[in-house]
Amino acid sequence: MDGTIALREWAVAVRAMEEGRQIVALRKGGIAEETKEFRLESPSFYLFPSFEHQRPELVKPDFRDVVTQTRLQWESHPDRVTISSFAEVACDLEVNDSETLGRLDPFHIWTEDYAEERLRWKRTKPLHVLLLRVFKLEEPVVVPMRERYGGCKSWLQLEEALRNVEKKPALTDDDFRTRVEAVKRAVEG
Repeated sequence: MDGTIALREWAVAVRAMEEGRQIVALRKGGIAEETKEFRLESPSFYLFPSFEHQRPELVKPDFRDVVTQTRLQWESHPDRVTISSFAEVACDLEVNDSETLGRLDPFHIWTEDYAEERLRWKRTKPLHVLLLRVFKLEEPVVVPMRERYGGCKSWLQLEEALRNVEKKPALTDDDFRTRVEAVKRAVEG
């Protein structure tokens, strides 16, 4: 893809990543994906907060209020989206079984049941566990919410140019490396 690319992710997950509370994104691909499965389209991208499908009962108790907060922010301005982070993929791991997924539970915000549901959907396809180095934009960028930015798809080609925006890492280099190694050990068992 050319231009400014973004990955759609639940707003609550984007917030957790920006705060350094999570480095994991779990992906199977959206219903509207051309390939019908997830593919890593770019090693770096902006995080596009999505409000569709996120519900408090699908995330761990510590994050339920954040779902409500992000929904209220979106409902007050449904015609625009604030992009406040950029990510680089450090690793794309594949998970095919519940046991491995269970070992990843401490590393993400989703409930065990919801993570398992994501694994079971499109059972023959692996669940991609993206380890993301997230950078918070010094100045968030507000873009209009275009019709083509909606729907169940992972990747968006933004019409707006977001290049050369100053950013700072959500985690220090050492903290990020430590978390990557912990997730990899969990996947390896």
